[in-house]
Order: sequence, then C-alpha cells, then structure tokens
Amino acid sequence: MFLGVIAAIPLGYSRWMMEKTSKQIEFIFDFRDLLQIASYEPNPETFVQLQLESMKETGITTMSVYESTLNDLMLAGRLNIYSESQAALLQRNIPISNRNFTYVLFTGEKEENTLRPIIKNRFNKDNINVSNWTFGGRTGLILETPIENALIKTMEPDPLALQLIHDEGFKIIPRISDRDRPFDQEATERMLADFQKLGVKRILFDGSTVKGFGDQPEKGTLNSFGDLLNKYNIGLAAIENLENPQSGFEILANIVEYNVVRLYSLSENDSATVKPDVIADRVLLAAKDRNIRMFYLNGSVVRNPDNSGITNSLDNVYKAIASQGGAKDKLSSVGFSIGEAKQFERSSPPGNELLEAVISLGAIAIIAFLIGAFFPALLLPAFFLLLIGSVALYFYSSALVEQGLALGAGISTSTLAMIWSMKRVDKYTRKYEKLPQGFSIKRRFEISVFLFFATTLITLLSTPFVIGLLSEITYNLRLQQFRGVSVLHFAPIALVSLYTAAFMRRSSILNLQKILRSQITLAWVLAALVIGAIGYYYLSRTGNSGTVSSLEMLLRGMMEQFFGVRPRTKEFLIAHPLLLLGFFLSIKFRAARVLIIIGTIGQLSIIDTFAHLHTPLYISGVRVLIGLGLGLIVGLFLIGIWQLVEKRIVEGYNKWVGMEKWK
Repeated sequence: MFLGVIAAIPLGYSRWMMEKTSKQIEFIFDFRDLLQIASYEPNPETFVQLQLESMKETGITTMSVYESTLNDLMLAGRLNIYSESQAALLQRNIPISNRNFTYVLFTGEKEENTLRPIIKNRFNKDNINVSNWTFGGRTGLILETPIENALIKTMEPDPLALQLIHDEGFKIIPRISDRDRPFDQEATERMLADFQKLGVKRILFDGSTVKGFGDQPEKGTLNSFGDLLNKYNIGLAAIENLENPQSGFEILANIVEYNVVRLYSLSENDSATVKPDVIADRVLLAAKDRNIRMFYLNGSVVRNPDNSGITNSLDNVYKAIASQGGAKDKLSSVGFSIGEAKQFERSSPPGNELLEAVISLGAIAIIAFLIGAFFPALLLPAFFLLLIGSVALYFYSSALVEQGLALGAGISTSTLAMIWSMKRVDKYTRKYEKLPQGFSIKRRFEISVFLFFATTLITLLSTPFVIGLLSEITYNLRLQQFRGVSVLHFAPIALVSLYTAAFMRRSSILNLQKILRSQITLAWVLAALVIGAIGYYYLSRTGNSGTVSSLEMLLRGMMEQFFGVRPRTKEFLIAHPLLLLGFFLSIKFRAARVLIIIGTIGQLSIIDTFAHLHTPLYISGVRVLIGLGLGLIVGLFLIGIWQLVEKRIVEGYNKWVGMEKWK
C-alpha cells in the first residue's frame, strides 16, 4: 500500500504540470444566431457589421458557422426561395398541376458564382434534378423537390460567410454534422483544406454523432476523417454536460491524439434571462474549477408584449463579458487571458506502465485490508484472488480494472479510517468508564481533534490511488468518468455501521450468528424505514443530478466569493462538525456513535472531491482544506453548545433532586 502511494506521486506531478499549460480563454459566438437577430432589424447587413465590431471590442474572438441550408443562405441575404405556388404568384401564372418544385433566385452575381455549384452538387447527390431559372433579370435554379425537403438538405458552410468572418479578423470554428451521408472522402478533404486556409484550428460537431460515425462499421470512415484532421492540423471541441455524448467522439479524439478542448455552451434562454454577473460567475467557475477553455455564446430575439417591441440578448452578453467586474476581469484576476484556446500539453513520467502496476497492487492491498478487517483469515486469500481477477479482467478492459480498483480503494480507505476511529473511541470509552471522574473536558476535546485529523489523513490515502489509476487524459476531458459515485457514498456508511454493530468486540462468526437469530421487531422496521428515507435523500443529492435549494445556492455563492474556492456544504456544515461532536460525545455516551457514522459522509466527500478528475488538483486540495477548517470551527461551536446544554440539564436535575429531598 505504501509503495502504491509512492508510485502515484510522479503521475500526480505530471497532471499538476499539465493543468498549468493552457491558460487562454476563447469566447465564441453563434453566427447563425447573429443573422437571426439581424433579420428583425431594419438594415440587417449594417446591423451585422456593427455587432461584429462590438464583439471584437467585447473580447469575442471566434465565430461559429454551421453547415448551410437554403434557409440559412436566405437569412444571410444570398438568395430567395419560393415554393411552386409562390413562384407562380411571383410570375403571375397559374401553378402547374401535379408539380411541386422549389425555386431559387440568387441576389447577385457573386452569390451565384459561389453558391450555384455547391447547391447543384448537393441536390444531384440525392438524384434531384436541378435546372436553370431566371426571373426579373436575376438568375436562379429550379430544384425538382418540394420546398419542405429542399430546406432540410445540409451543405458545406457558406463560403461567403466564412470569408466575411475571416476578413473581419475573427477566428472560425465550423459546426459540421454526419447528416450528409454517405461519407465523401474527397469533398471532406476539400472542405478541411479550405478550413486550414482560413486558419481553422478546431471543429465542433452538430447533432448526436460526429462526422463519419454512420459509415464507420462498413467503411471505417471515422478513421479516415481522423486522419484528415491530423493532416490539416485541426482539433476538436467537446461540449460540456450533454445529456448523451456525441457518438463516435471518443474514438475520433483518440485518433487525433486528444487534441481536444472542452467547451461550455450558454443557451439562448440563459443569454437573455440570466443576469450578467451570474453569467460572469459561471464563466469563472467553469474555467477555474472545471478546466474549460472555450465558451460558446448563443443569442436570441426577445419579444416584449408589454412594450410592444422586440429586443435581443446581445447587450446582456456584452455586459457579462466586458463590463467592470465581468468575465474578462474575473478571469484576468486568476491568471487567465483572452485568446486561442489550446489543448493541455501532457507527458507521462518514465516507467509509466510500471508505476500504474505498482499503484494497482497497492489498491488491491487496501481492498484486501478491508476484507481482513471483517474476516482476518481471508486477508491473504483475498489479496491473491483480487490480484488474479484484476489481471484476467485487464485483458478484457483495462479501463474497467482501473475504475474498479480506484472505486475499491476509495471505499476501503474511508471504511478502514472509520473502523480505526471507532476502535479508538471504544478504547477511550472503556478507559473513561473505569476512571472515577472520567476524562476532563479538555482531554476529551484533545482526543476528538486528534481522531478527527487522524481519520482524515487515513482517508486521504485513497487520493494517490484515484489520481494514479485514473491519470489518462480521457478523464480530464470527461470522455471517461469515474463510475460508482453512488456506491462510494453509500457502501462505507453501511460497512462502518455493520462493523460497529456486529464486529467490534466479538468474532465475526459469533456476531453473524447473533444477527441471524435476532427477532425483527416493529422498532427495527420503523428504524429501517427512517434510515432508508434519509439514505434516499442523501443519494439523491449526490452527483451532478442532485438538486440544490435556493438558500444553499446563496450560501455557495457567498463561500465562492469569500474564499475563491467553494468548499462543499455537506462537509463543513454537516458531516465534519458531526464527526467531531460524535468523537467528543461518544467517549462519554455510547449512543452518540451514530454521529460518527453520519460523519462518514464528510470522509466520502473528500474522496469524491478528488474523483472530479476534470477539476485541477490545486482546486480540489484547497476545497478539502477549507472544508476541514470550517468544519472544525463549526464542530467546536457545536461542542460548546452541547456543554452549555449539558450543564443546564445537570444543574436542573440536581436542583430537582434537592427539592425532592427537602419535601
């Protein structure tokens, strides 16, 4: 176990250094949203030009451009689209019966020369006939398909929009999809070559799959697309907190050697309704606490019936970024600058595989120690069985072994820490009962503080194993995640409770026999229901899906503002104080050990903090230390309150006894 901790140090240092290599933040705006907003203005083109200037002044450096549709091109003022009946009305003719075509008119010669071949090639690819059409001195096309079908066909991004954005001094991040199938190798390479000429460094996928995923099983198109990305030195952007990860992204990320930057998206609704200071805080938190380097800003039109007007969210976004105390100021204060976001530069220490093997052996040893705590005779057999099983499973899935051992080490270390503390409390309790006056309050306090920090230090032994076993860049990028958080938050509490109730003083066999022969009473059933309800609420608060009250959100904000790093509420306000109070009271009152068991939650939360592998190690460490410090202070406050209450109760009892004697 000791060797495992030592072996994890080089891997932890490599991660520490990696997290310092990318310090530039890139703000991206959705160009399609800008065009949509401009369509509600009297002079759309002038409005777009003015907003592009405002965005540069604000700090927005990049524009996102989607694959184009006919509707997008019409929104950009490149062409006009008509259905069969609209075209007939335009020409003052009666619609031709039994025909339902789409009619396109280009707004100028430049638009026609650029877009005609793109539109023609795209519709011919689907065996849709395309012919020439003219009206009112303008040229166009007839697409022999209904307008509903024509509008959903995707083409390469609008070259005119790309050139405009480039000429205005913005970087470009294209959003491409896998909708245009089958995968066309030559067309894709031409598109990427054009992107490279425009200085494109990353692409962002649109939809539930990455480009090339649909044809991967038959043609290996993901590999082909990844090779093209490497050829043109173009990386990827990974969208944060998608309900379902984009299919094929992890495979493609591996092919491009994890040239990936994580991206946070501000929704259209949030850009319009969330206050600028709240948006700025979100940006700071994401960059500082979650290693996010790209921020995607959406815009929207806001209809206000009360004022009989239409506004947009642009001013709100500008204030959030560039106002005094906005996102730019907050980021600058913690060492970030505005610029091109880059991937983290990583390097593995010498003998990386050997180090991971030693760490794995250490994790297996910890799990075996836990089994031995309950059944001492099984210590060595458990170690060798776990070793053999891990080696066998490694050839099936190395990631499964790494995550399983990391989870096992976390559960085992925290459980062993609490078992150790329970044994010490039991030892001190027996000493206390033998002394005529027991321990002094000062002595109980010293013991409690010692047990509090000693237990935490044992729990922290799990940290090197979690960091060392899950050191792959895929965890930092959240392409893989630490599994079993709910198990981590529940299993140690159950194991500590079981050990305290059944394994503390008697042999394991005798305790098991006693439990199995016990009669189940109504009190047991009611206690089980209460414990189950509490456990359900506790687990519902665990993980990313947990809900948080408005009061707790306010407290979190205050903590973040005051300390710069927000400690976990359940640690400093509940678990750590109850653990300290539990140690203090349990020396005198055996029933108070239930507080120690509840305090186990704080130890598990410490492990969970370091299991957030996308959070910088520095932030996790500071968060844990602040939680311990505040928890100690709150715990001391609770001990003080208890002493006052206990004193009043004793004085009241003595007074009552004296009155009874007098009577």
